Amino acid sequence: MASNKILVIDDTTVVRLKVRQMLPPGNFEVLEAKDGLEGLNFIRQEKLSLIMLDFLLPKMSGWEVFQQVQAQPELRKIPLVIMSGRKEEVTEKFTEPFEYFEFLGKPFDQKQLITAIKSAMAKSKKPRPEIIPVAAVSTKNSPVATVATNKIPVAASSIANTIVVPSDNQSANSAEINALNEKVIKMQSEIDGLKKQLAQVVTFIKQKIK
Repeated sequence: MASNKILVIDDTTVVRLKVRQMLPPGNFEVLEAKDGLEGLNFIRQEKLSLIMLDFLLPKMSGWEVFQQVQAQPELRKIPLVIMSGRKEEVTEKFTEPFEYFEFLGKPFDQKQLITAIKSAMAKSKKPRPEIIPVAAVSTKNSPVATVATNKIPVAASSIANTIVVPSDNQSANSAEINALNEKVIKMQSEIDGLKKQLAQVVTFIKQKIK
């Protein structure tokens, strides 16, 4: 029984078959999912060595699958290769260079597939920074940014016997987050100042019309 499982999530049968045929012979099993929802179920149920994820999928998009995976510490350790025929759709969500996962453009040949896997294997060994997502919440007067901290563990294995590709979340830059928070605080301060001035004007007008 194969000890290493590779999951290929793609709605095109030809692509799934192509990946299966191009992978070098080894001690692994290829699982196939035709949509994002089916793929996510596999991710949750199976112990995977590698996920190859198409970005555009029915039922649940590759981006949505990615977000679900990154929300769970154990799942986000799984190595990842994202595939797409339109790279610009991926770069709308992820800033290049892709630091912790590998991108594979469609169509691709065997050499490109193997190169992508090797590159991703190298990326998987890189230490991961702390991810600080910003969530906007509404207050009575204005939006305020709230910062939550999540740590993404490092996934590193070998595929002499195991194929390992890095999983990743879109890394948030802490400096940019801090700058954003400062802008929000400054905006809040300006809004409070304007409200105070407006109150003074209203009071002045009321006194004049008495």
